[in-house]
Amino acid sequence: MKLLIARPMTSAVEARARAEFDVEIRENTMPMSQQEMLSALAEFDVVVPTLGDQFSAQVFGDADKPRCKLLANFGVGYNHIDVDAARSAGLEVTNTPGAVTDATADIAMTLLLTTARRAGEGERLVRSGQWQGWHPTQMLGHHVSGKRVGIVGMGRIGQAIARRCHFGFGMQVAYQSRSAKDLDFPAEFMPQLQSLAASVDFLVLAVPGGAETRHLIDAHILEAVSPSAILINIARGEVVDEAALISALQSGQIAGAGLDVYEFEPSVPQVLCDMENVTLLPHLGTATEEVRSSMGHMALDNVAAFVAGRTLPNPV
Repeated sequence: MKLLIARPMTSAVEARARAEFDVEIRENTMPMSQQEMLSALAEFDVVVPTLGDQFSAQVFGDADKPRCKLLANFGVGYNHIDVDAARSAGLEVTNTPGAVTDATADIAMTLLLTTARRAGEGERLVRSGQWQGWHPTQMLGHHVSGKRVGIVGMGRIGQAIARRCHFGFGMQVAYQSRSAKDLDFPAEFMPQLQSLAASVDFLVLAVPGGAETRHLIDAHILEAVSPSAILINIARGEVVDEAALISALQSGQIAGAGLDVYEFEPSVPQVLCDMENVTLLPHLGTATEEVRSSMGHMALDNVAAFVAGRTLPNPV
């Protein structure tokens, strides 16, 4: 059984992979090209892809009887893999749920607080050497404690964000999802996204990527958002119509945004970079040593189960 890991991993994950499998670890940190993906499907039994490795229907269509039988995705999100096409080509797909929950929720709160309190702008001011000292009306931001937060998507990550908001900051939680959830904290279920957007001080996106959620936040939804509200996106970039968001920010239709993901990642429009009321992070949602190692081990657990002929722990 030959295994390909598509990107460099933490030292612990790479050491385990080399000890347990006949593995090749791709040194390039960029996504695989179409030719690389076709070669991977032809030459390896298992591939561990990750974000940006676009295993599309076309790739599977161009692969002639692939040797590969498992894509053990490194990451909970798998919208870069056409799962139906993979199955039709004889491949199974797994992911790494659970491992990413707390770290991603922490980044959501980082973005919320940084944007609300103008922390990024303040840090840039200090670094520039232009700060002239404290005064009573300096860089007034948005208070967070006790405010109303709306969470779009109340899965593992959405619930982790909501708990931080409720228990940590005494925020009123409202949410939109496919159905009402049985939660261990007070939260108002609002089935209509537009109504939720219109009623909150912070709108946090925590839905999966994919065709169903592409441009879920469009000009229509942004028009409903309060001019004093802030949008936070830790989901997938394409969940937000980036052009509509830029327009809303430029016109003052919304107060600000905190973004960890982008519609055409890694490309970020210069106009967003130039806005002081926007916090921009380089997709740091799961970026801790512990979490990335946990994700890697979970991916390898799926590989090990496949090699041994056992039930896959995390099929999608």
